[in-house]
Amino acid sequence: MLEPIQDWDDAFANMAHVPGSEKLPQLWTDSAAAYRASGVTVETDIAYGDHPREKFDLIWPDATPKGLVVFIHGGFWMRLDKSFWTDFAEGARAHGWAVCMPSYTLAPDARISHMTGQMGRAISAAAARIDGPIRITGHSAGGHLASRMICEDSPLDEKTLERVAAVLSISGLHDLRPLMHTAMNDTLHLDEDEARLESAVLHRPARAIPYTCWVGGGERPEFIRQSELMAQMWAGLDVPTRCVVEGDHNHFTVLEALREKDSEITMQLLGLDR
Repeated sequence: MLEPIQDWDDAFANMAHVPGSEKLPQLWTDSAAAYRASGVTVETDIAYGDHPREKFDLIWPDATPKGLVVFIHGGFWMRLDKSFWTDFAEGARAHGWAVCMPSYTLAPDARISHMTGQMGRAISAAAARIDGPIRITGHSAGGHLASRMICEDSPLDEKTLERVAAVLSISGLHDLRPLMHTAMNDTLHLDEDEARLESAVLHRPARAIPYTCWVGGGERPEFIRQSELMAQMWAGLDVPTRCVVEGDHNHFTVLEALREKDSEITMQLLGLDR
């Protein structure tokens, strides 16, 4: 029998359960800055709207792009921006894909539903610059936003949605209703209506786009539960789904292999055989 979760704050407390995690933001900052200075072509701060955070970066491959990969950052919809993650584009870029990394307005200045709309506009704007298929990924809150792009109420315009070849949600959150029981909700301001609207697990997919949930085996159990739940729900709605619980990775190390050209997670993102 599964016991009800008594402490929802602890259920989502990733950093509290990863020793040394307080150093990670600076490590991400330094690594991303070094990558941008390494000679890779990075076009920064491309506007997709009027708000200061409505901007994305494009990391270009060495030749004409095979298509567009979108990476949506996490931070519980409250923290971080695109600049922390530039080097995580390298695995896809090395295979010849352009990579878009968008920022979005954070809570409490925006509601999650507004962020979903922003990501639709950002991806459509990036897609207008890059031909070919689109593959969308995101981490944590970004995994939620990536999944929302292919729900039946997708904010993507029809032409862009038709180009989406796959979605990979990394440690994503797909049922937002439990977040109403956390201290984070003092900032997120989720109510029952918005939590339901923004829970991908409660939506039908827009169409049968291949969909993968990827989560570390050493993560908080709630993240594993939500990944398994999402894959199971959409598998029952005629979507080709996969759920990968990878080793003993925690919420942060599960991302690291995106930097590697031939890693399992990069190959899954690009739909390649390893």
